[in-house]
Amino acid sequence: MQKSKWNHQFSMAMVIVLLLPLTASSGTLEKAVDTQVKTDVAAQKSQQKVDSLSNEKKSMIATYRETLRQTASLRSYNDQLEKLVTSQKKELSSMDEQLLNIENTQRDIVPLMLKMIDTMVQFVKLDIPFLPEEREQRVVQLQTLMERADVTIAEKYRRILEAYQVETEYGRTIEAYRGDLTMGEITRTVDFLRIGRVSLYYLTLDGLEAGIWNNNQWQRLDDSYRQSIEQGLKVAKKQLPPDLLVLPMQTAEVAQ
Repeated sequence: MQKSKWNHQFSMAMVIVLLLPLTASSGTLEKAVDTQVKTDVAAQKSQQKVDSLSNEKKSMIATYRETLRQTASLRSYNDQLEKLVTSQKKELSSMDEQLLNIENTQRDIVPLMLKMIDTMVQFVKLDIPFLPEEREQRVVQLQTLMERADVTIAEKYRRILEAYQVETEYGRTIEAYRGDLTMGEITRTVDFLRIGRVSLYYLTLDGLEAGIWNNNQWQRLDDSYRQSIEQGLKVAKKQLPPDLLVLPMQTAEVAQ
């Protein structure tokens, strides 16, 4: 029995001896795990710091590139502004020169325009007497226009050219109009037929009398021309298509 007790005590001693390395090993493992955890945490913090620095670097690079782009854009804009300023300086210089030329041109063109109007006045007086009131009124309007300070030189010149153009068109057209005819002391309303500036005819409203402007006066025509003049009036009014008209002309003396 004593031997059995001793064996039991020996077994317990052996268990204790066996458990001692396990206990020691457990403490070492906990320390190793704790160290590893601390290492992982430190590594994680280091990685976060690296990531933060990397993001900061990327942001700085992006800012740098944007700054370079803006700088290039500003340089291009400044170059364009410099070219624009240079161009404007040249344009201002050109405008100053043009203004000086305009002043000189105005001094030269005003007498020319006055002469053109005087020439038209003489031309209307010497021409065959068609549309006398209309043509004289056009000349009077031009003379009045030249005295107005609120109308530019360019507008005055344009109006004079328009008047000359109208007078020029008279030489290429055929026209019929109604007006008063004075022969001696008698004034009658008649139909006038103008063929260019070559001839001017009249036909009374009853169609019984026809005449021609010849040798600076009105002359009555033979009754045989009344039908031709009446036909010419209808052609001028576009009531008939153009056709050959047999009509007398002014004498060579007047044409000269």
